[in-house]
Amino acid sequence: MPTKTRPAPVVTRAPESEKITINMGFVDLGQVDLLVAEGFYSNRTDFIRTAIRTHLATHADALRQAVSRNMLVLGLQRFSTADLEAVRAAGETLQIRVLGLAVIAPDVSPALAKATIASLTVLGALHASPAVKSALADRIR
Repeated sequence: MPTKTRPAPVVTRAPESEKITINMGFVDLGQVDLLVAEGFYSNRTDFIRTAIRTHLATHADALRQAVSRNMLVLGLQRFSTADLEAVRAAGETLQIRVLGLAVIAPDVSPALAKATIASLTVLGALHASPAVKSALADRIR
């Protein structure tokens, strides 16, 4: 008798980074390539990440104050259908403010999102279905 195997569970993880595109002058790019060729950095991306982190570190105090002043949640914030159903059952709405990544689960309906999310401010990235983004378009800042 053949053995039945169960399919592996699907694990969905939020990506750890967001791809961006930048334009650089030829001389700047050449200098980056020279530093890579000389072994200071493993590749262009390594140089750019290091430069950004170094620059952010110089503004660390200002960033901490701005995060506090703007009441931002730092990092990853997820909203499931169950989370939003609980908000609706309590007769409340959310004012979401995230510095990092906000994820609205793929199974959240546009109607549920609209009923429970009063405003949405994301400095970083928002992952939500196109329908939910459309439903919240007037609330996204």
